[in-house]
Amino acid sequence: MASTITASTLKVTIQEDIKLNGVQQGGVNTLNIGSVNEIYKRIVTCPSSVDTVLATFKSATNISGSSDTTAKASSLDVQDVKYIRVTNLDDSNSVNLSLQVDPGENDTASDESATLLLEAGKSFIMGSPHDGIKVDDDAATVITSLVDLESIIIDPSTNAVDMEIFIASV
Repeated sequence: MASTITASTLKVTIQEDIKLNGVQQGGVNTLNIGSVNEIYKRIVTCPSSVDTVLATFKSATNISGSSDTTAKASSLDVQDVKYIRVTNLDDSNSVNLSLQVDPGENDTASDESATLLLEAGKSFIMGSPHDGIKVDDDAATVITSLVDLESIIIDPSTNAVDMEIFIASV
């Protein structure tokens, strides 16, 4: 089957707009990601007190030969993803955004995690999940040997929240 999709360039613009004493202090940064031919975009309601998986990343997204067919079928190719944005659409409640890490890069369940607070209305942005993260709990040093992100999980605490996820792949 020949694809009818023509790859395109994703343009991401981040802009801060603030004047202090009549002088613009904000900034504009633009990133272009070429050859994008897949978009994964969803608005997900995360029920209260239930962890919700927004995305899973694997080295192969086919289900052939896999014992975990559900995970493989719903996964994004970790090497093809080039841009990830998660936005908390709630107007008052924060969430815990958990980055599940696969240090063995063996497509099994995550073995490590890093969690950050994502306040109401705010976004988390990340580039490629392939060799894009590492956590270390025994030393506060800069880590240069990065590994794969396995998944992104939202813990909404006791409040149901809406989250938006946008992922671009080549």
